[in-house]
Amino acid sequence: MNETPGAPFDFRKALKAQKRRKLRKEIALGLGAFAIVFAGGMLALNWPVHDASLANDDQQPQALFQQASSPQFDICGSIRRTCVVDGDTFWLDGVKIRIADIDTPEISAPRCDYEYQLGMRATHRLVELLNGGPFELRTIGSRDEDQYGRKLRVVTRGGRSLGDQLVSEGLARTWTGRREPWC
Repeated sequence: MNETPGAPFDFRKALKAQKRRKLRKEIALGLGAFAIVFAGGMLALNWPVHDASLANDDQQPQALFQQASSPQFDICGSIRRTCVVDGDTFWLDGVKIRIADIDTPEISAPRCDYEYQLGMRATHRLVELLNGGPFELRTIGSRDEDQYGRKLRVVTRGGRSLGDQLVSEGLARTWTGRREPWC
């Protein structure tokens, strides 16, 4: 402090400065705590839930899930429990599933307007197909999950792949093991 010799020390200024520093620390700690709680909540909402009934213990294709009553699907929002992400990915009871036998256009990072428009059509059509009644999820090949942690499944109803239905309608391609451009 720049005080002149012999002048009285102003405790009020020092006290105000100390209170400001304390308030800044409390605000920073409060914001940090809020950020941690918020991030934890978002992780909890989107964290994949392990379901033992979807585990693939052997290599034989088998029915892993048969829906006795049909859940109602809609396009996913911020809460992802039972909803459709895009034309080949959906959530069912908190488990993220990638339809293994098809590839559909991207809607989150499309390379052109055509890809986005076709991807949105495929997304809406998948909602309709999943809401069309009970379906079955089957494994395909030896992989249980993809690199993003999604369960790889073929969705069937009455013995027919819903993925094949999307292919026949021109909204998807049969999966060949790698992505092909849509533009």
